[in-house]
Amino acid sequence: MNYIAHLTAVMQRIIDDDRLNSSHVSLYLALFQFWNMNRFKNPISIHREDTMRLSKIGSKNTYHKCITELSNWGFFLYCPSHNPLKGSIVKMYDFDTSSRTSSESSNKQVSGQVEVSSINNSNTLKHHKMINKNERNTFFIPPTFEEVLFFFNEQRLSKDEAEPFHLYYQANGWIVGKTKMKNWQAAARNWILRSKKFQSEKNVKLAPHQLHSQHSNYEETL
Repeated sequence: MNYIAHLTAVMQRIIDDDRLNSSHVSLYLALFQFWNMNRFKNPISIHREDTMRLSKIGSKNTYHKCITELSNWGFFLYCPSHNPLKGSIVKMYDFDTSSRTSSESSNKQVSGQVEVSSINNSNTLKHHKMINKNERNTFFIPPTFEEVLFFFNEQRLSKDEAEPFHLYYQANGWIVGKTKMKNWQAAARNWILRSKKFQSEKNVKLAPHQLHSQHSNYEETL
């Protein structure tokens, strides 16, 4: 990856995007520095305290708002961890277009190939966008139990409901059918629906006298 070409492309995106403010910019540069220290390998593990200190962001709310928005707007992929002992995961995207620009220049030097190379370059750009989009959709980080518990609590379900789900998929390597899981929240919703359906069918099969508690004669000796 070309360090300068990448930063130049990112800065152009920042200029063109009116949604960004100084906190977004300083946060991205902090993450880019962590990526640089990791020799531009993906993904990288980050900790909130270190990232806030490097980006000069003093508010936790501002930090979480900015990192979530930058992820949603396609600057990187952020997978948060609610475990204080485990860092969050960030996958940085490469915006270096220098290799594509060089290819365009060489193609234009060939007589009679200008229109054809423009079409090819357009298709190549679409292909790269498709790859990046697919990468974001297939990049899966298994959730921690705390994340699963928080999700089930939002559905008004207890730890007793969340734990079997997490243990089951943790044991089978987060596989759905024969393929790797892509969206654990969707799998959890499906799990909850099946659980409710099973419980409903179980109650229907019970005899009427089993649905009511029997009155005990407390005068009888045990």
